[in-house]
Amino acid sequence: MSGQTDWIELLVSSTGRIARTPFLIVAGALIGLTALYESVAGGTLHVLTGWLFYPLVFFCGACILSKRLHDRGRSGWWAAPILAAVLAVWPQPVGFFDFLFGLVLIWAVIELAVMPGEEGTNRFGPNPQNPSQAVPL
Repeated sequence: MSGQTDWIELLVSSTGRIARTPFLIVAGALIGLTALYESVAGGTLHVLTGWLFYPLVFFCGACILSKRLHDRGRSGWWAAPILAAVLAVWPQPVGFFDFLFGLVLIWAVIELAVMPGEEGTNRFGPNPQNPSQAVPL
């Protein structure tokens, strides 16, 4: 991503890389938006709009997860087990398999929120932190 943020590109494209801080901001915004929707939409409104809201948030989440995984040098397909784990433990974990899904989520938090991205250019594009120092592959 360049110095100026293109929000449409950020939320609906899974190509390229995203640095840790913008990823955390967008992920937090999506979680906050979902929490707000859950608190406001009750009963009939939830039934009427949920079929549109949840796939949209899920798609945007998959796109930013893919970009962050790309920054770590991993395939965007690793977003699938992360999103499956989120769906499995939502709204609260209950059994042994939910414990296993919880371990996947702990790995995802460490991998995506704690670990820095790869230095320089990788197969997914230039480093979003320092695109001017991109070294061709």
